[in-house]
Amino acid sequence: MEKNLPAIPAKRYFTIGEVGDLCGVKPHVLRYWEQEFTQLRPMKRRGNRRYYQHHEVLMIRRIRDLLYEQGFTISGARNKLQELVQHERDRRAAGEVLLDGVEVIETDDIPLSTFTGTADTHPEILAGARLGTLRRELFEIRDLLSVSH
Repeated sequence: MEKNLPAIPAKRYFTIGEVGDLCGVKPHVLRYWEQEFTQLRPMKRRGNRRYYQHHEVLMIRRIRDLLYEQGFTISGARNKLQELVQHERDRRAAGEVLLDGVEVIETDDIPLSTFTGTADTHPEILAGARLGTLRRELFEIRDLLSVSH
């Protein structure tokens, strides 16, 4: 399945059209999946435009695989996705370090000022900005550590 899909570019936000192209799914299907899969919640800006993040694109690809390739029903795919999310939480709770997707650094940051509302109404924006800073700092630390060995 993944072999036929294009690589996901290193950017922070994707429009619904871009996600449709990256995942091989039409925009109306993505809007429907948002209703069926509670884990899928893209950020919405002015005019109710959706902006998806990298992890959501990966989730959509996983949903697509469950439905189109593995033959799950919507309900079955929802349950399977919930199992996978719980498994990942359990791994984190057990202290396993999960670095999936860490190598992708978002380079096309959208300024916070372009979003309507405040940090109270869009905490994910502020958290995303903080995570981007933290991620860059972690890469700098990693680079410093690798030079000293």
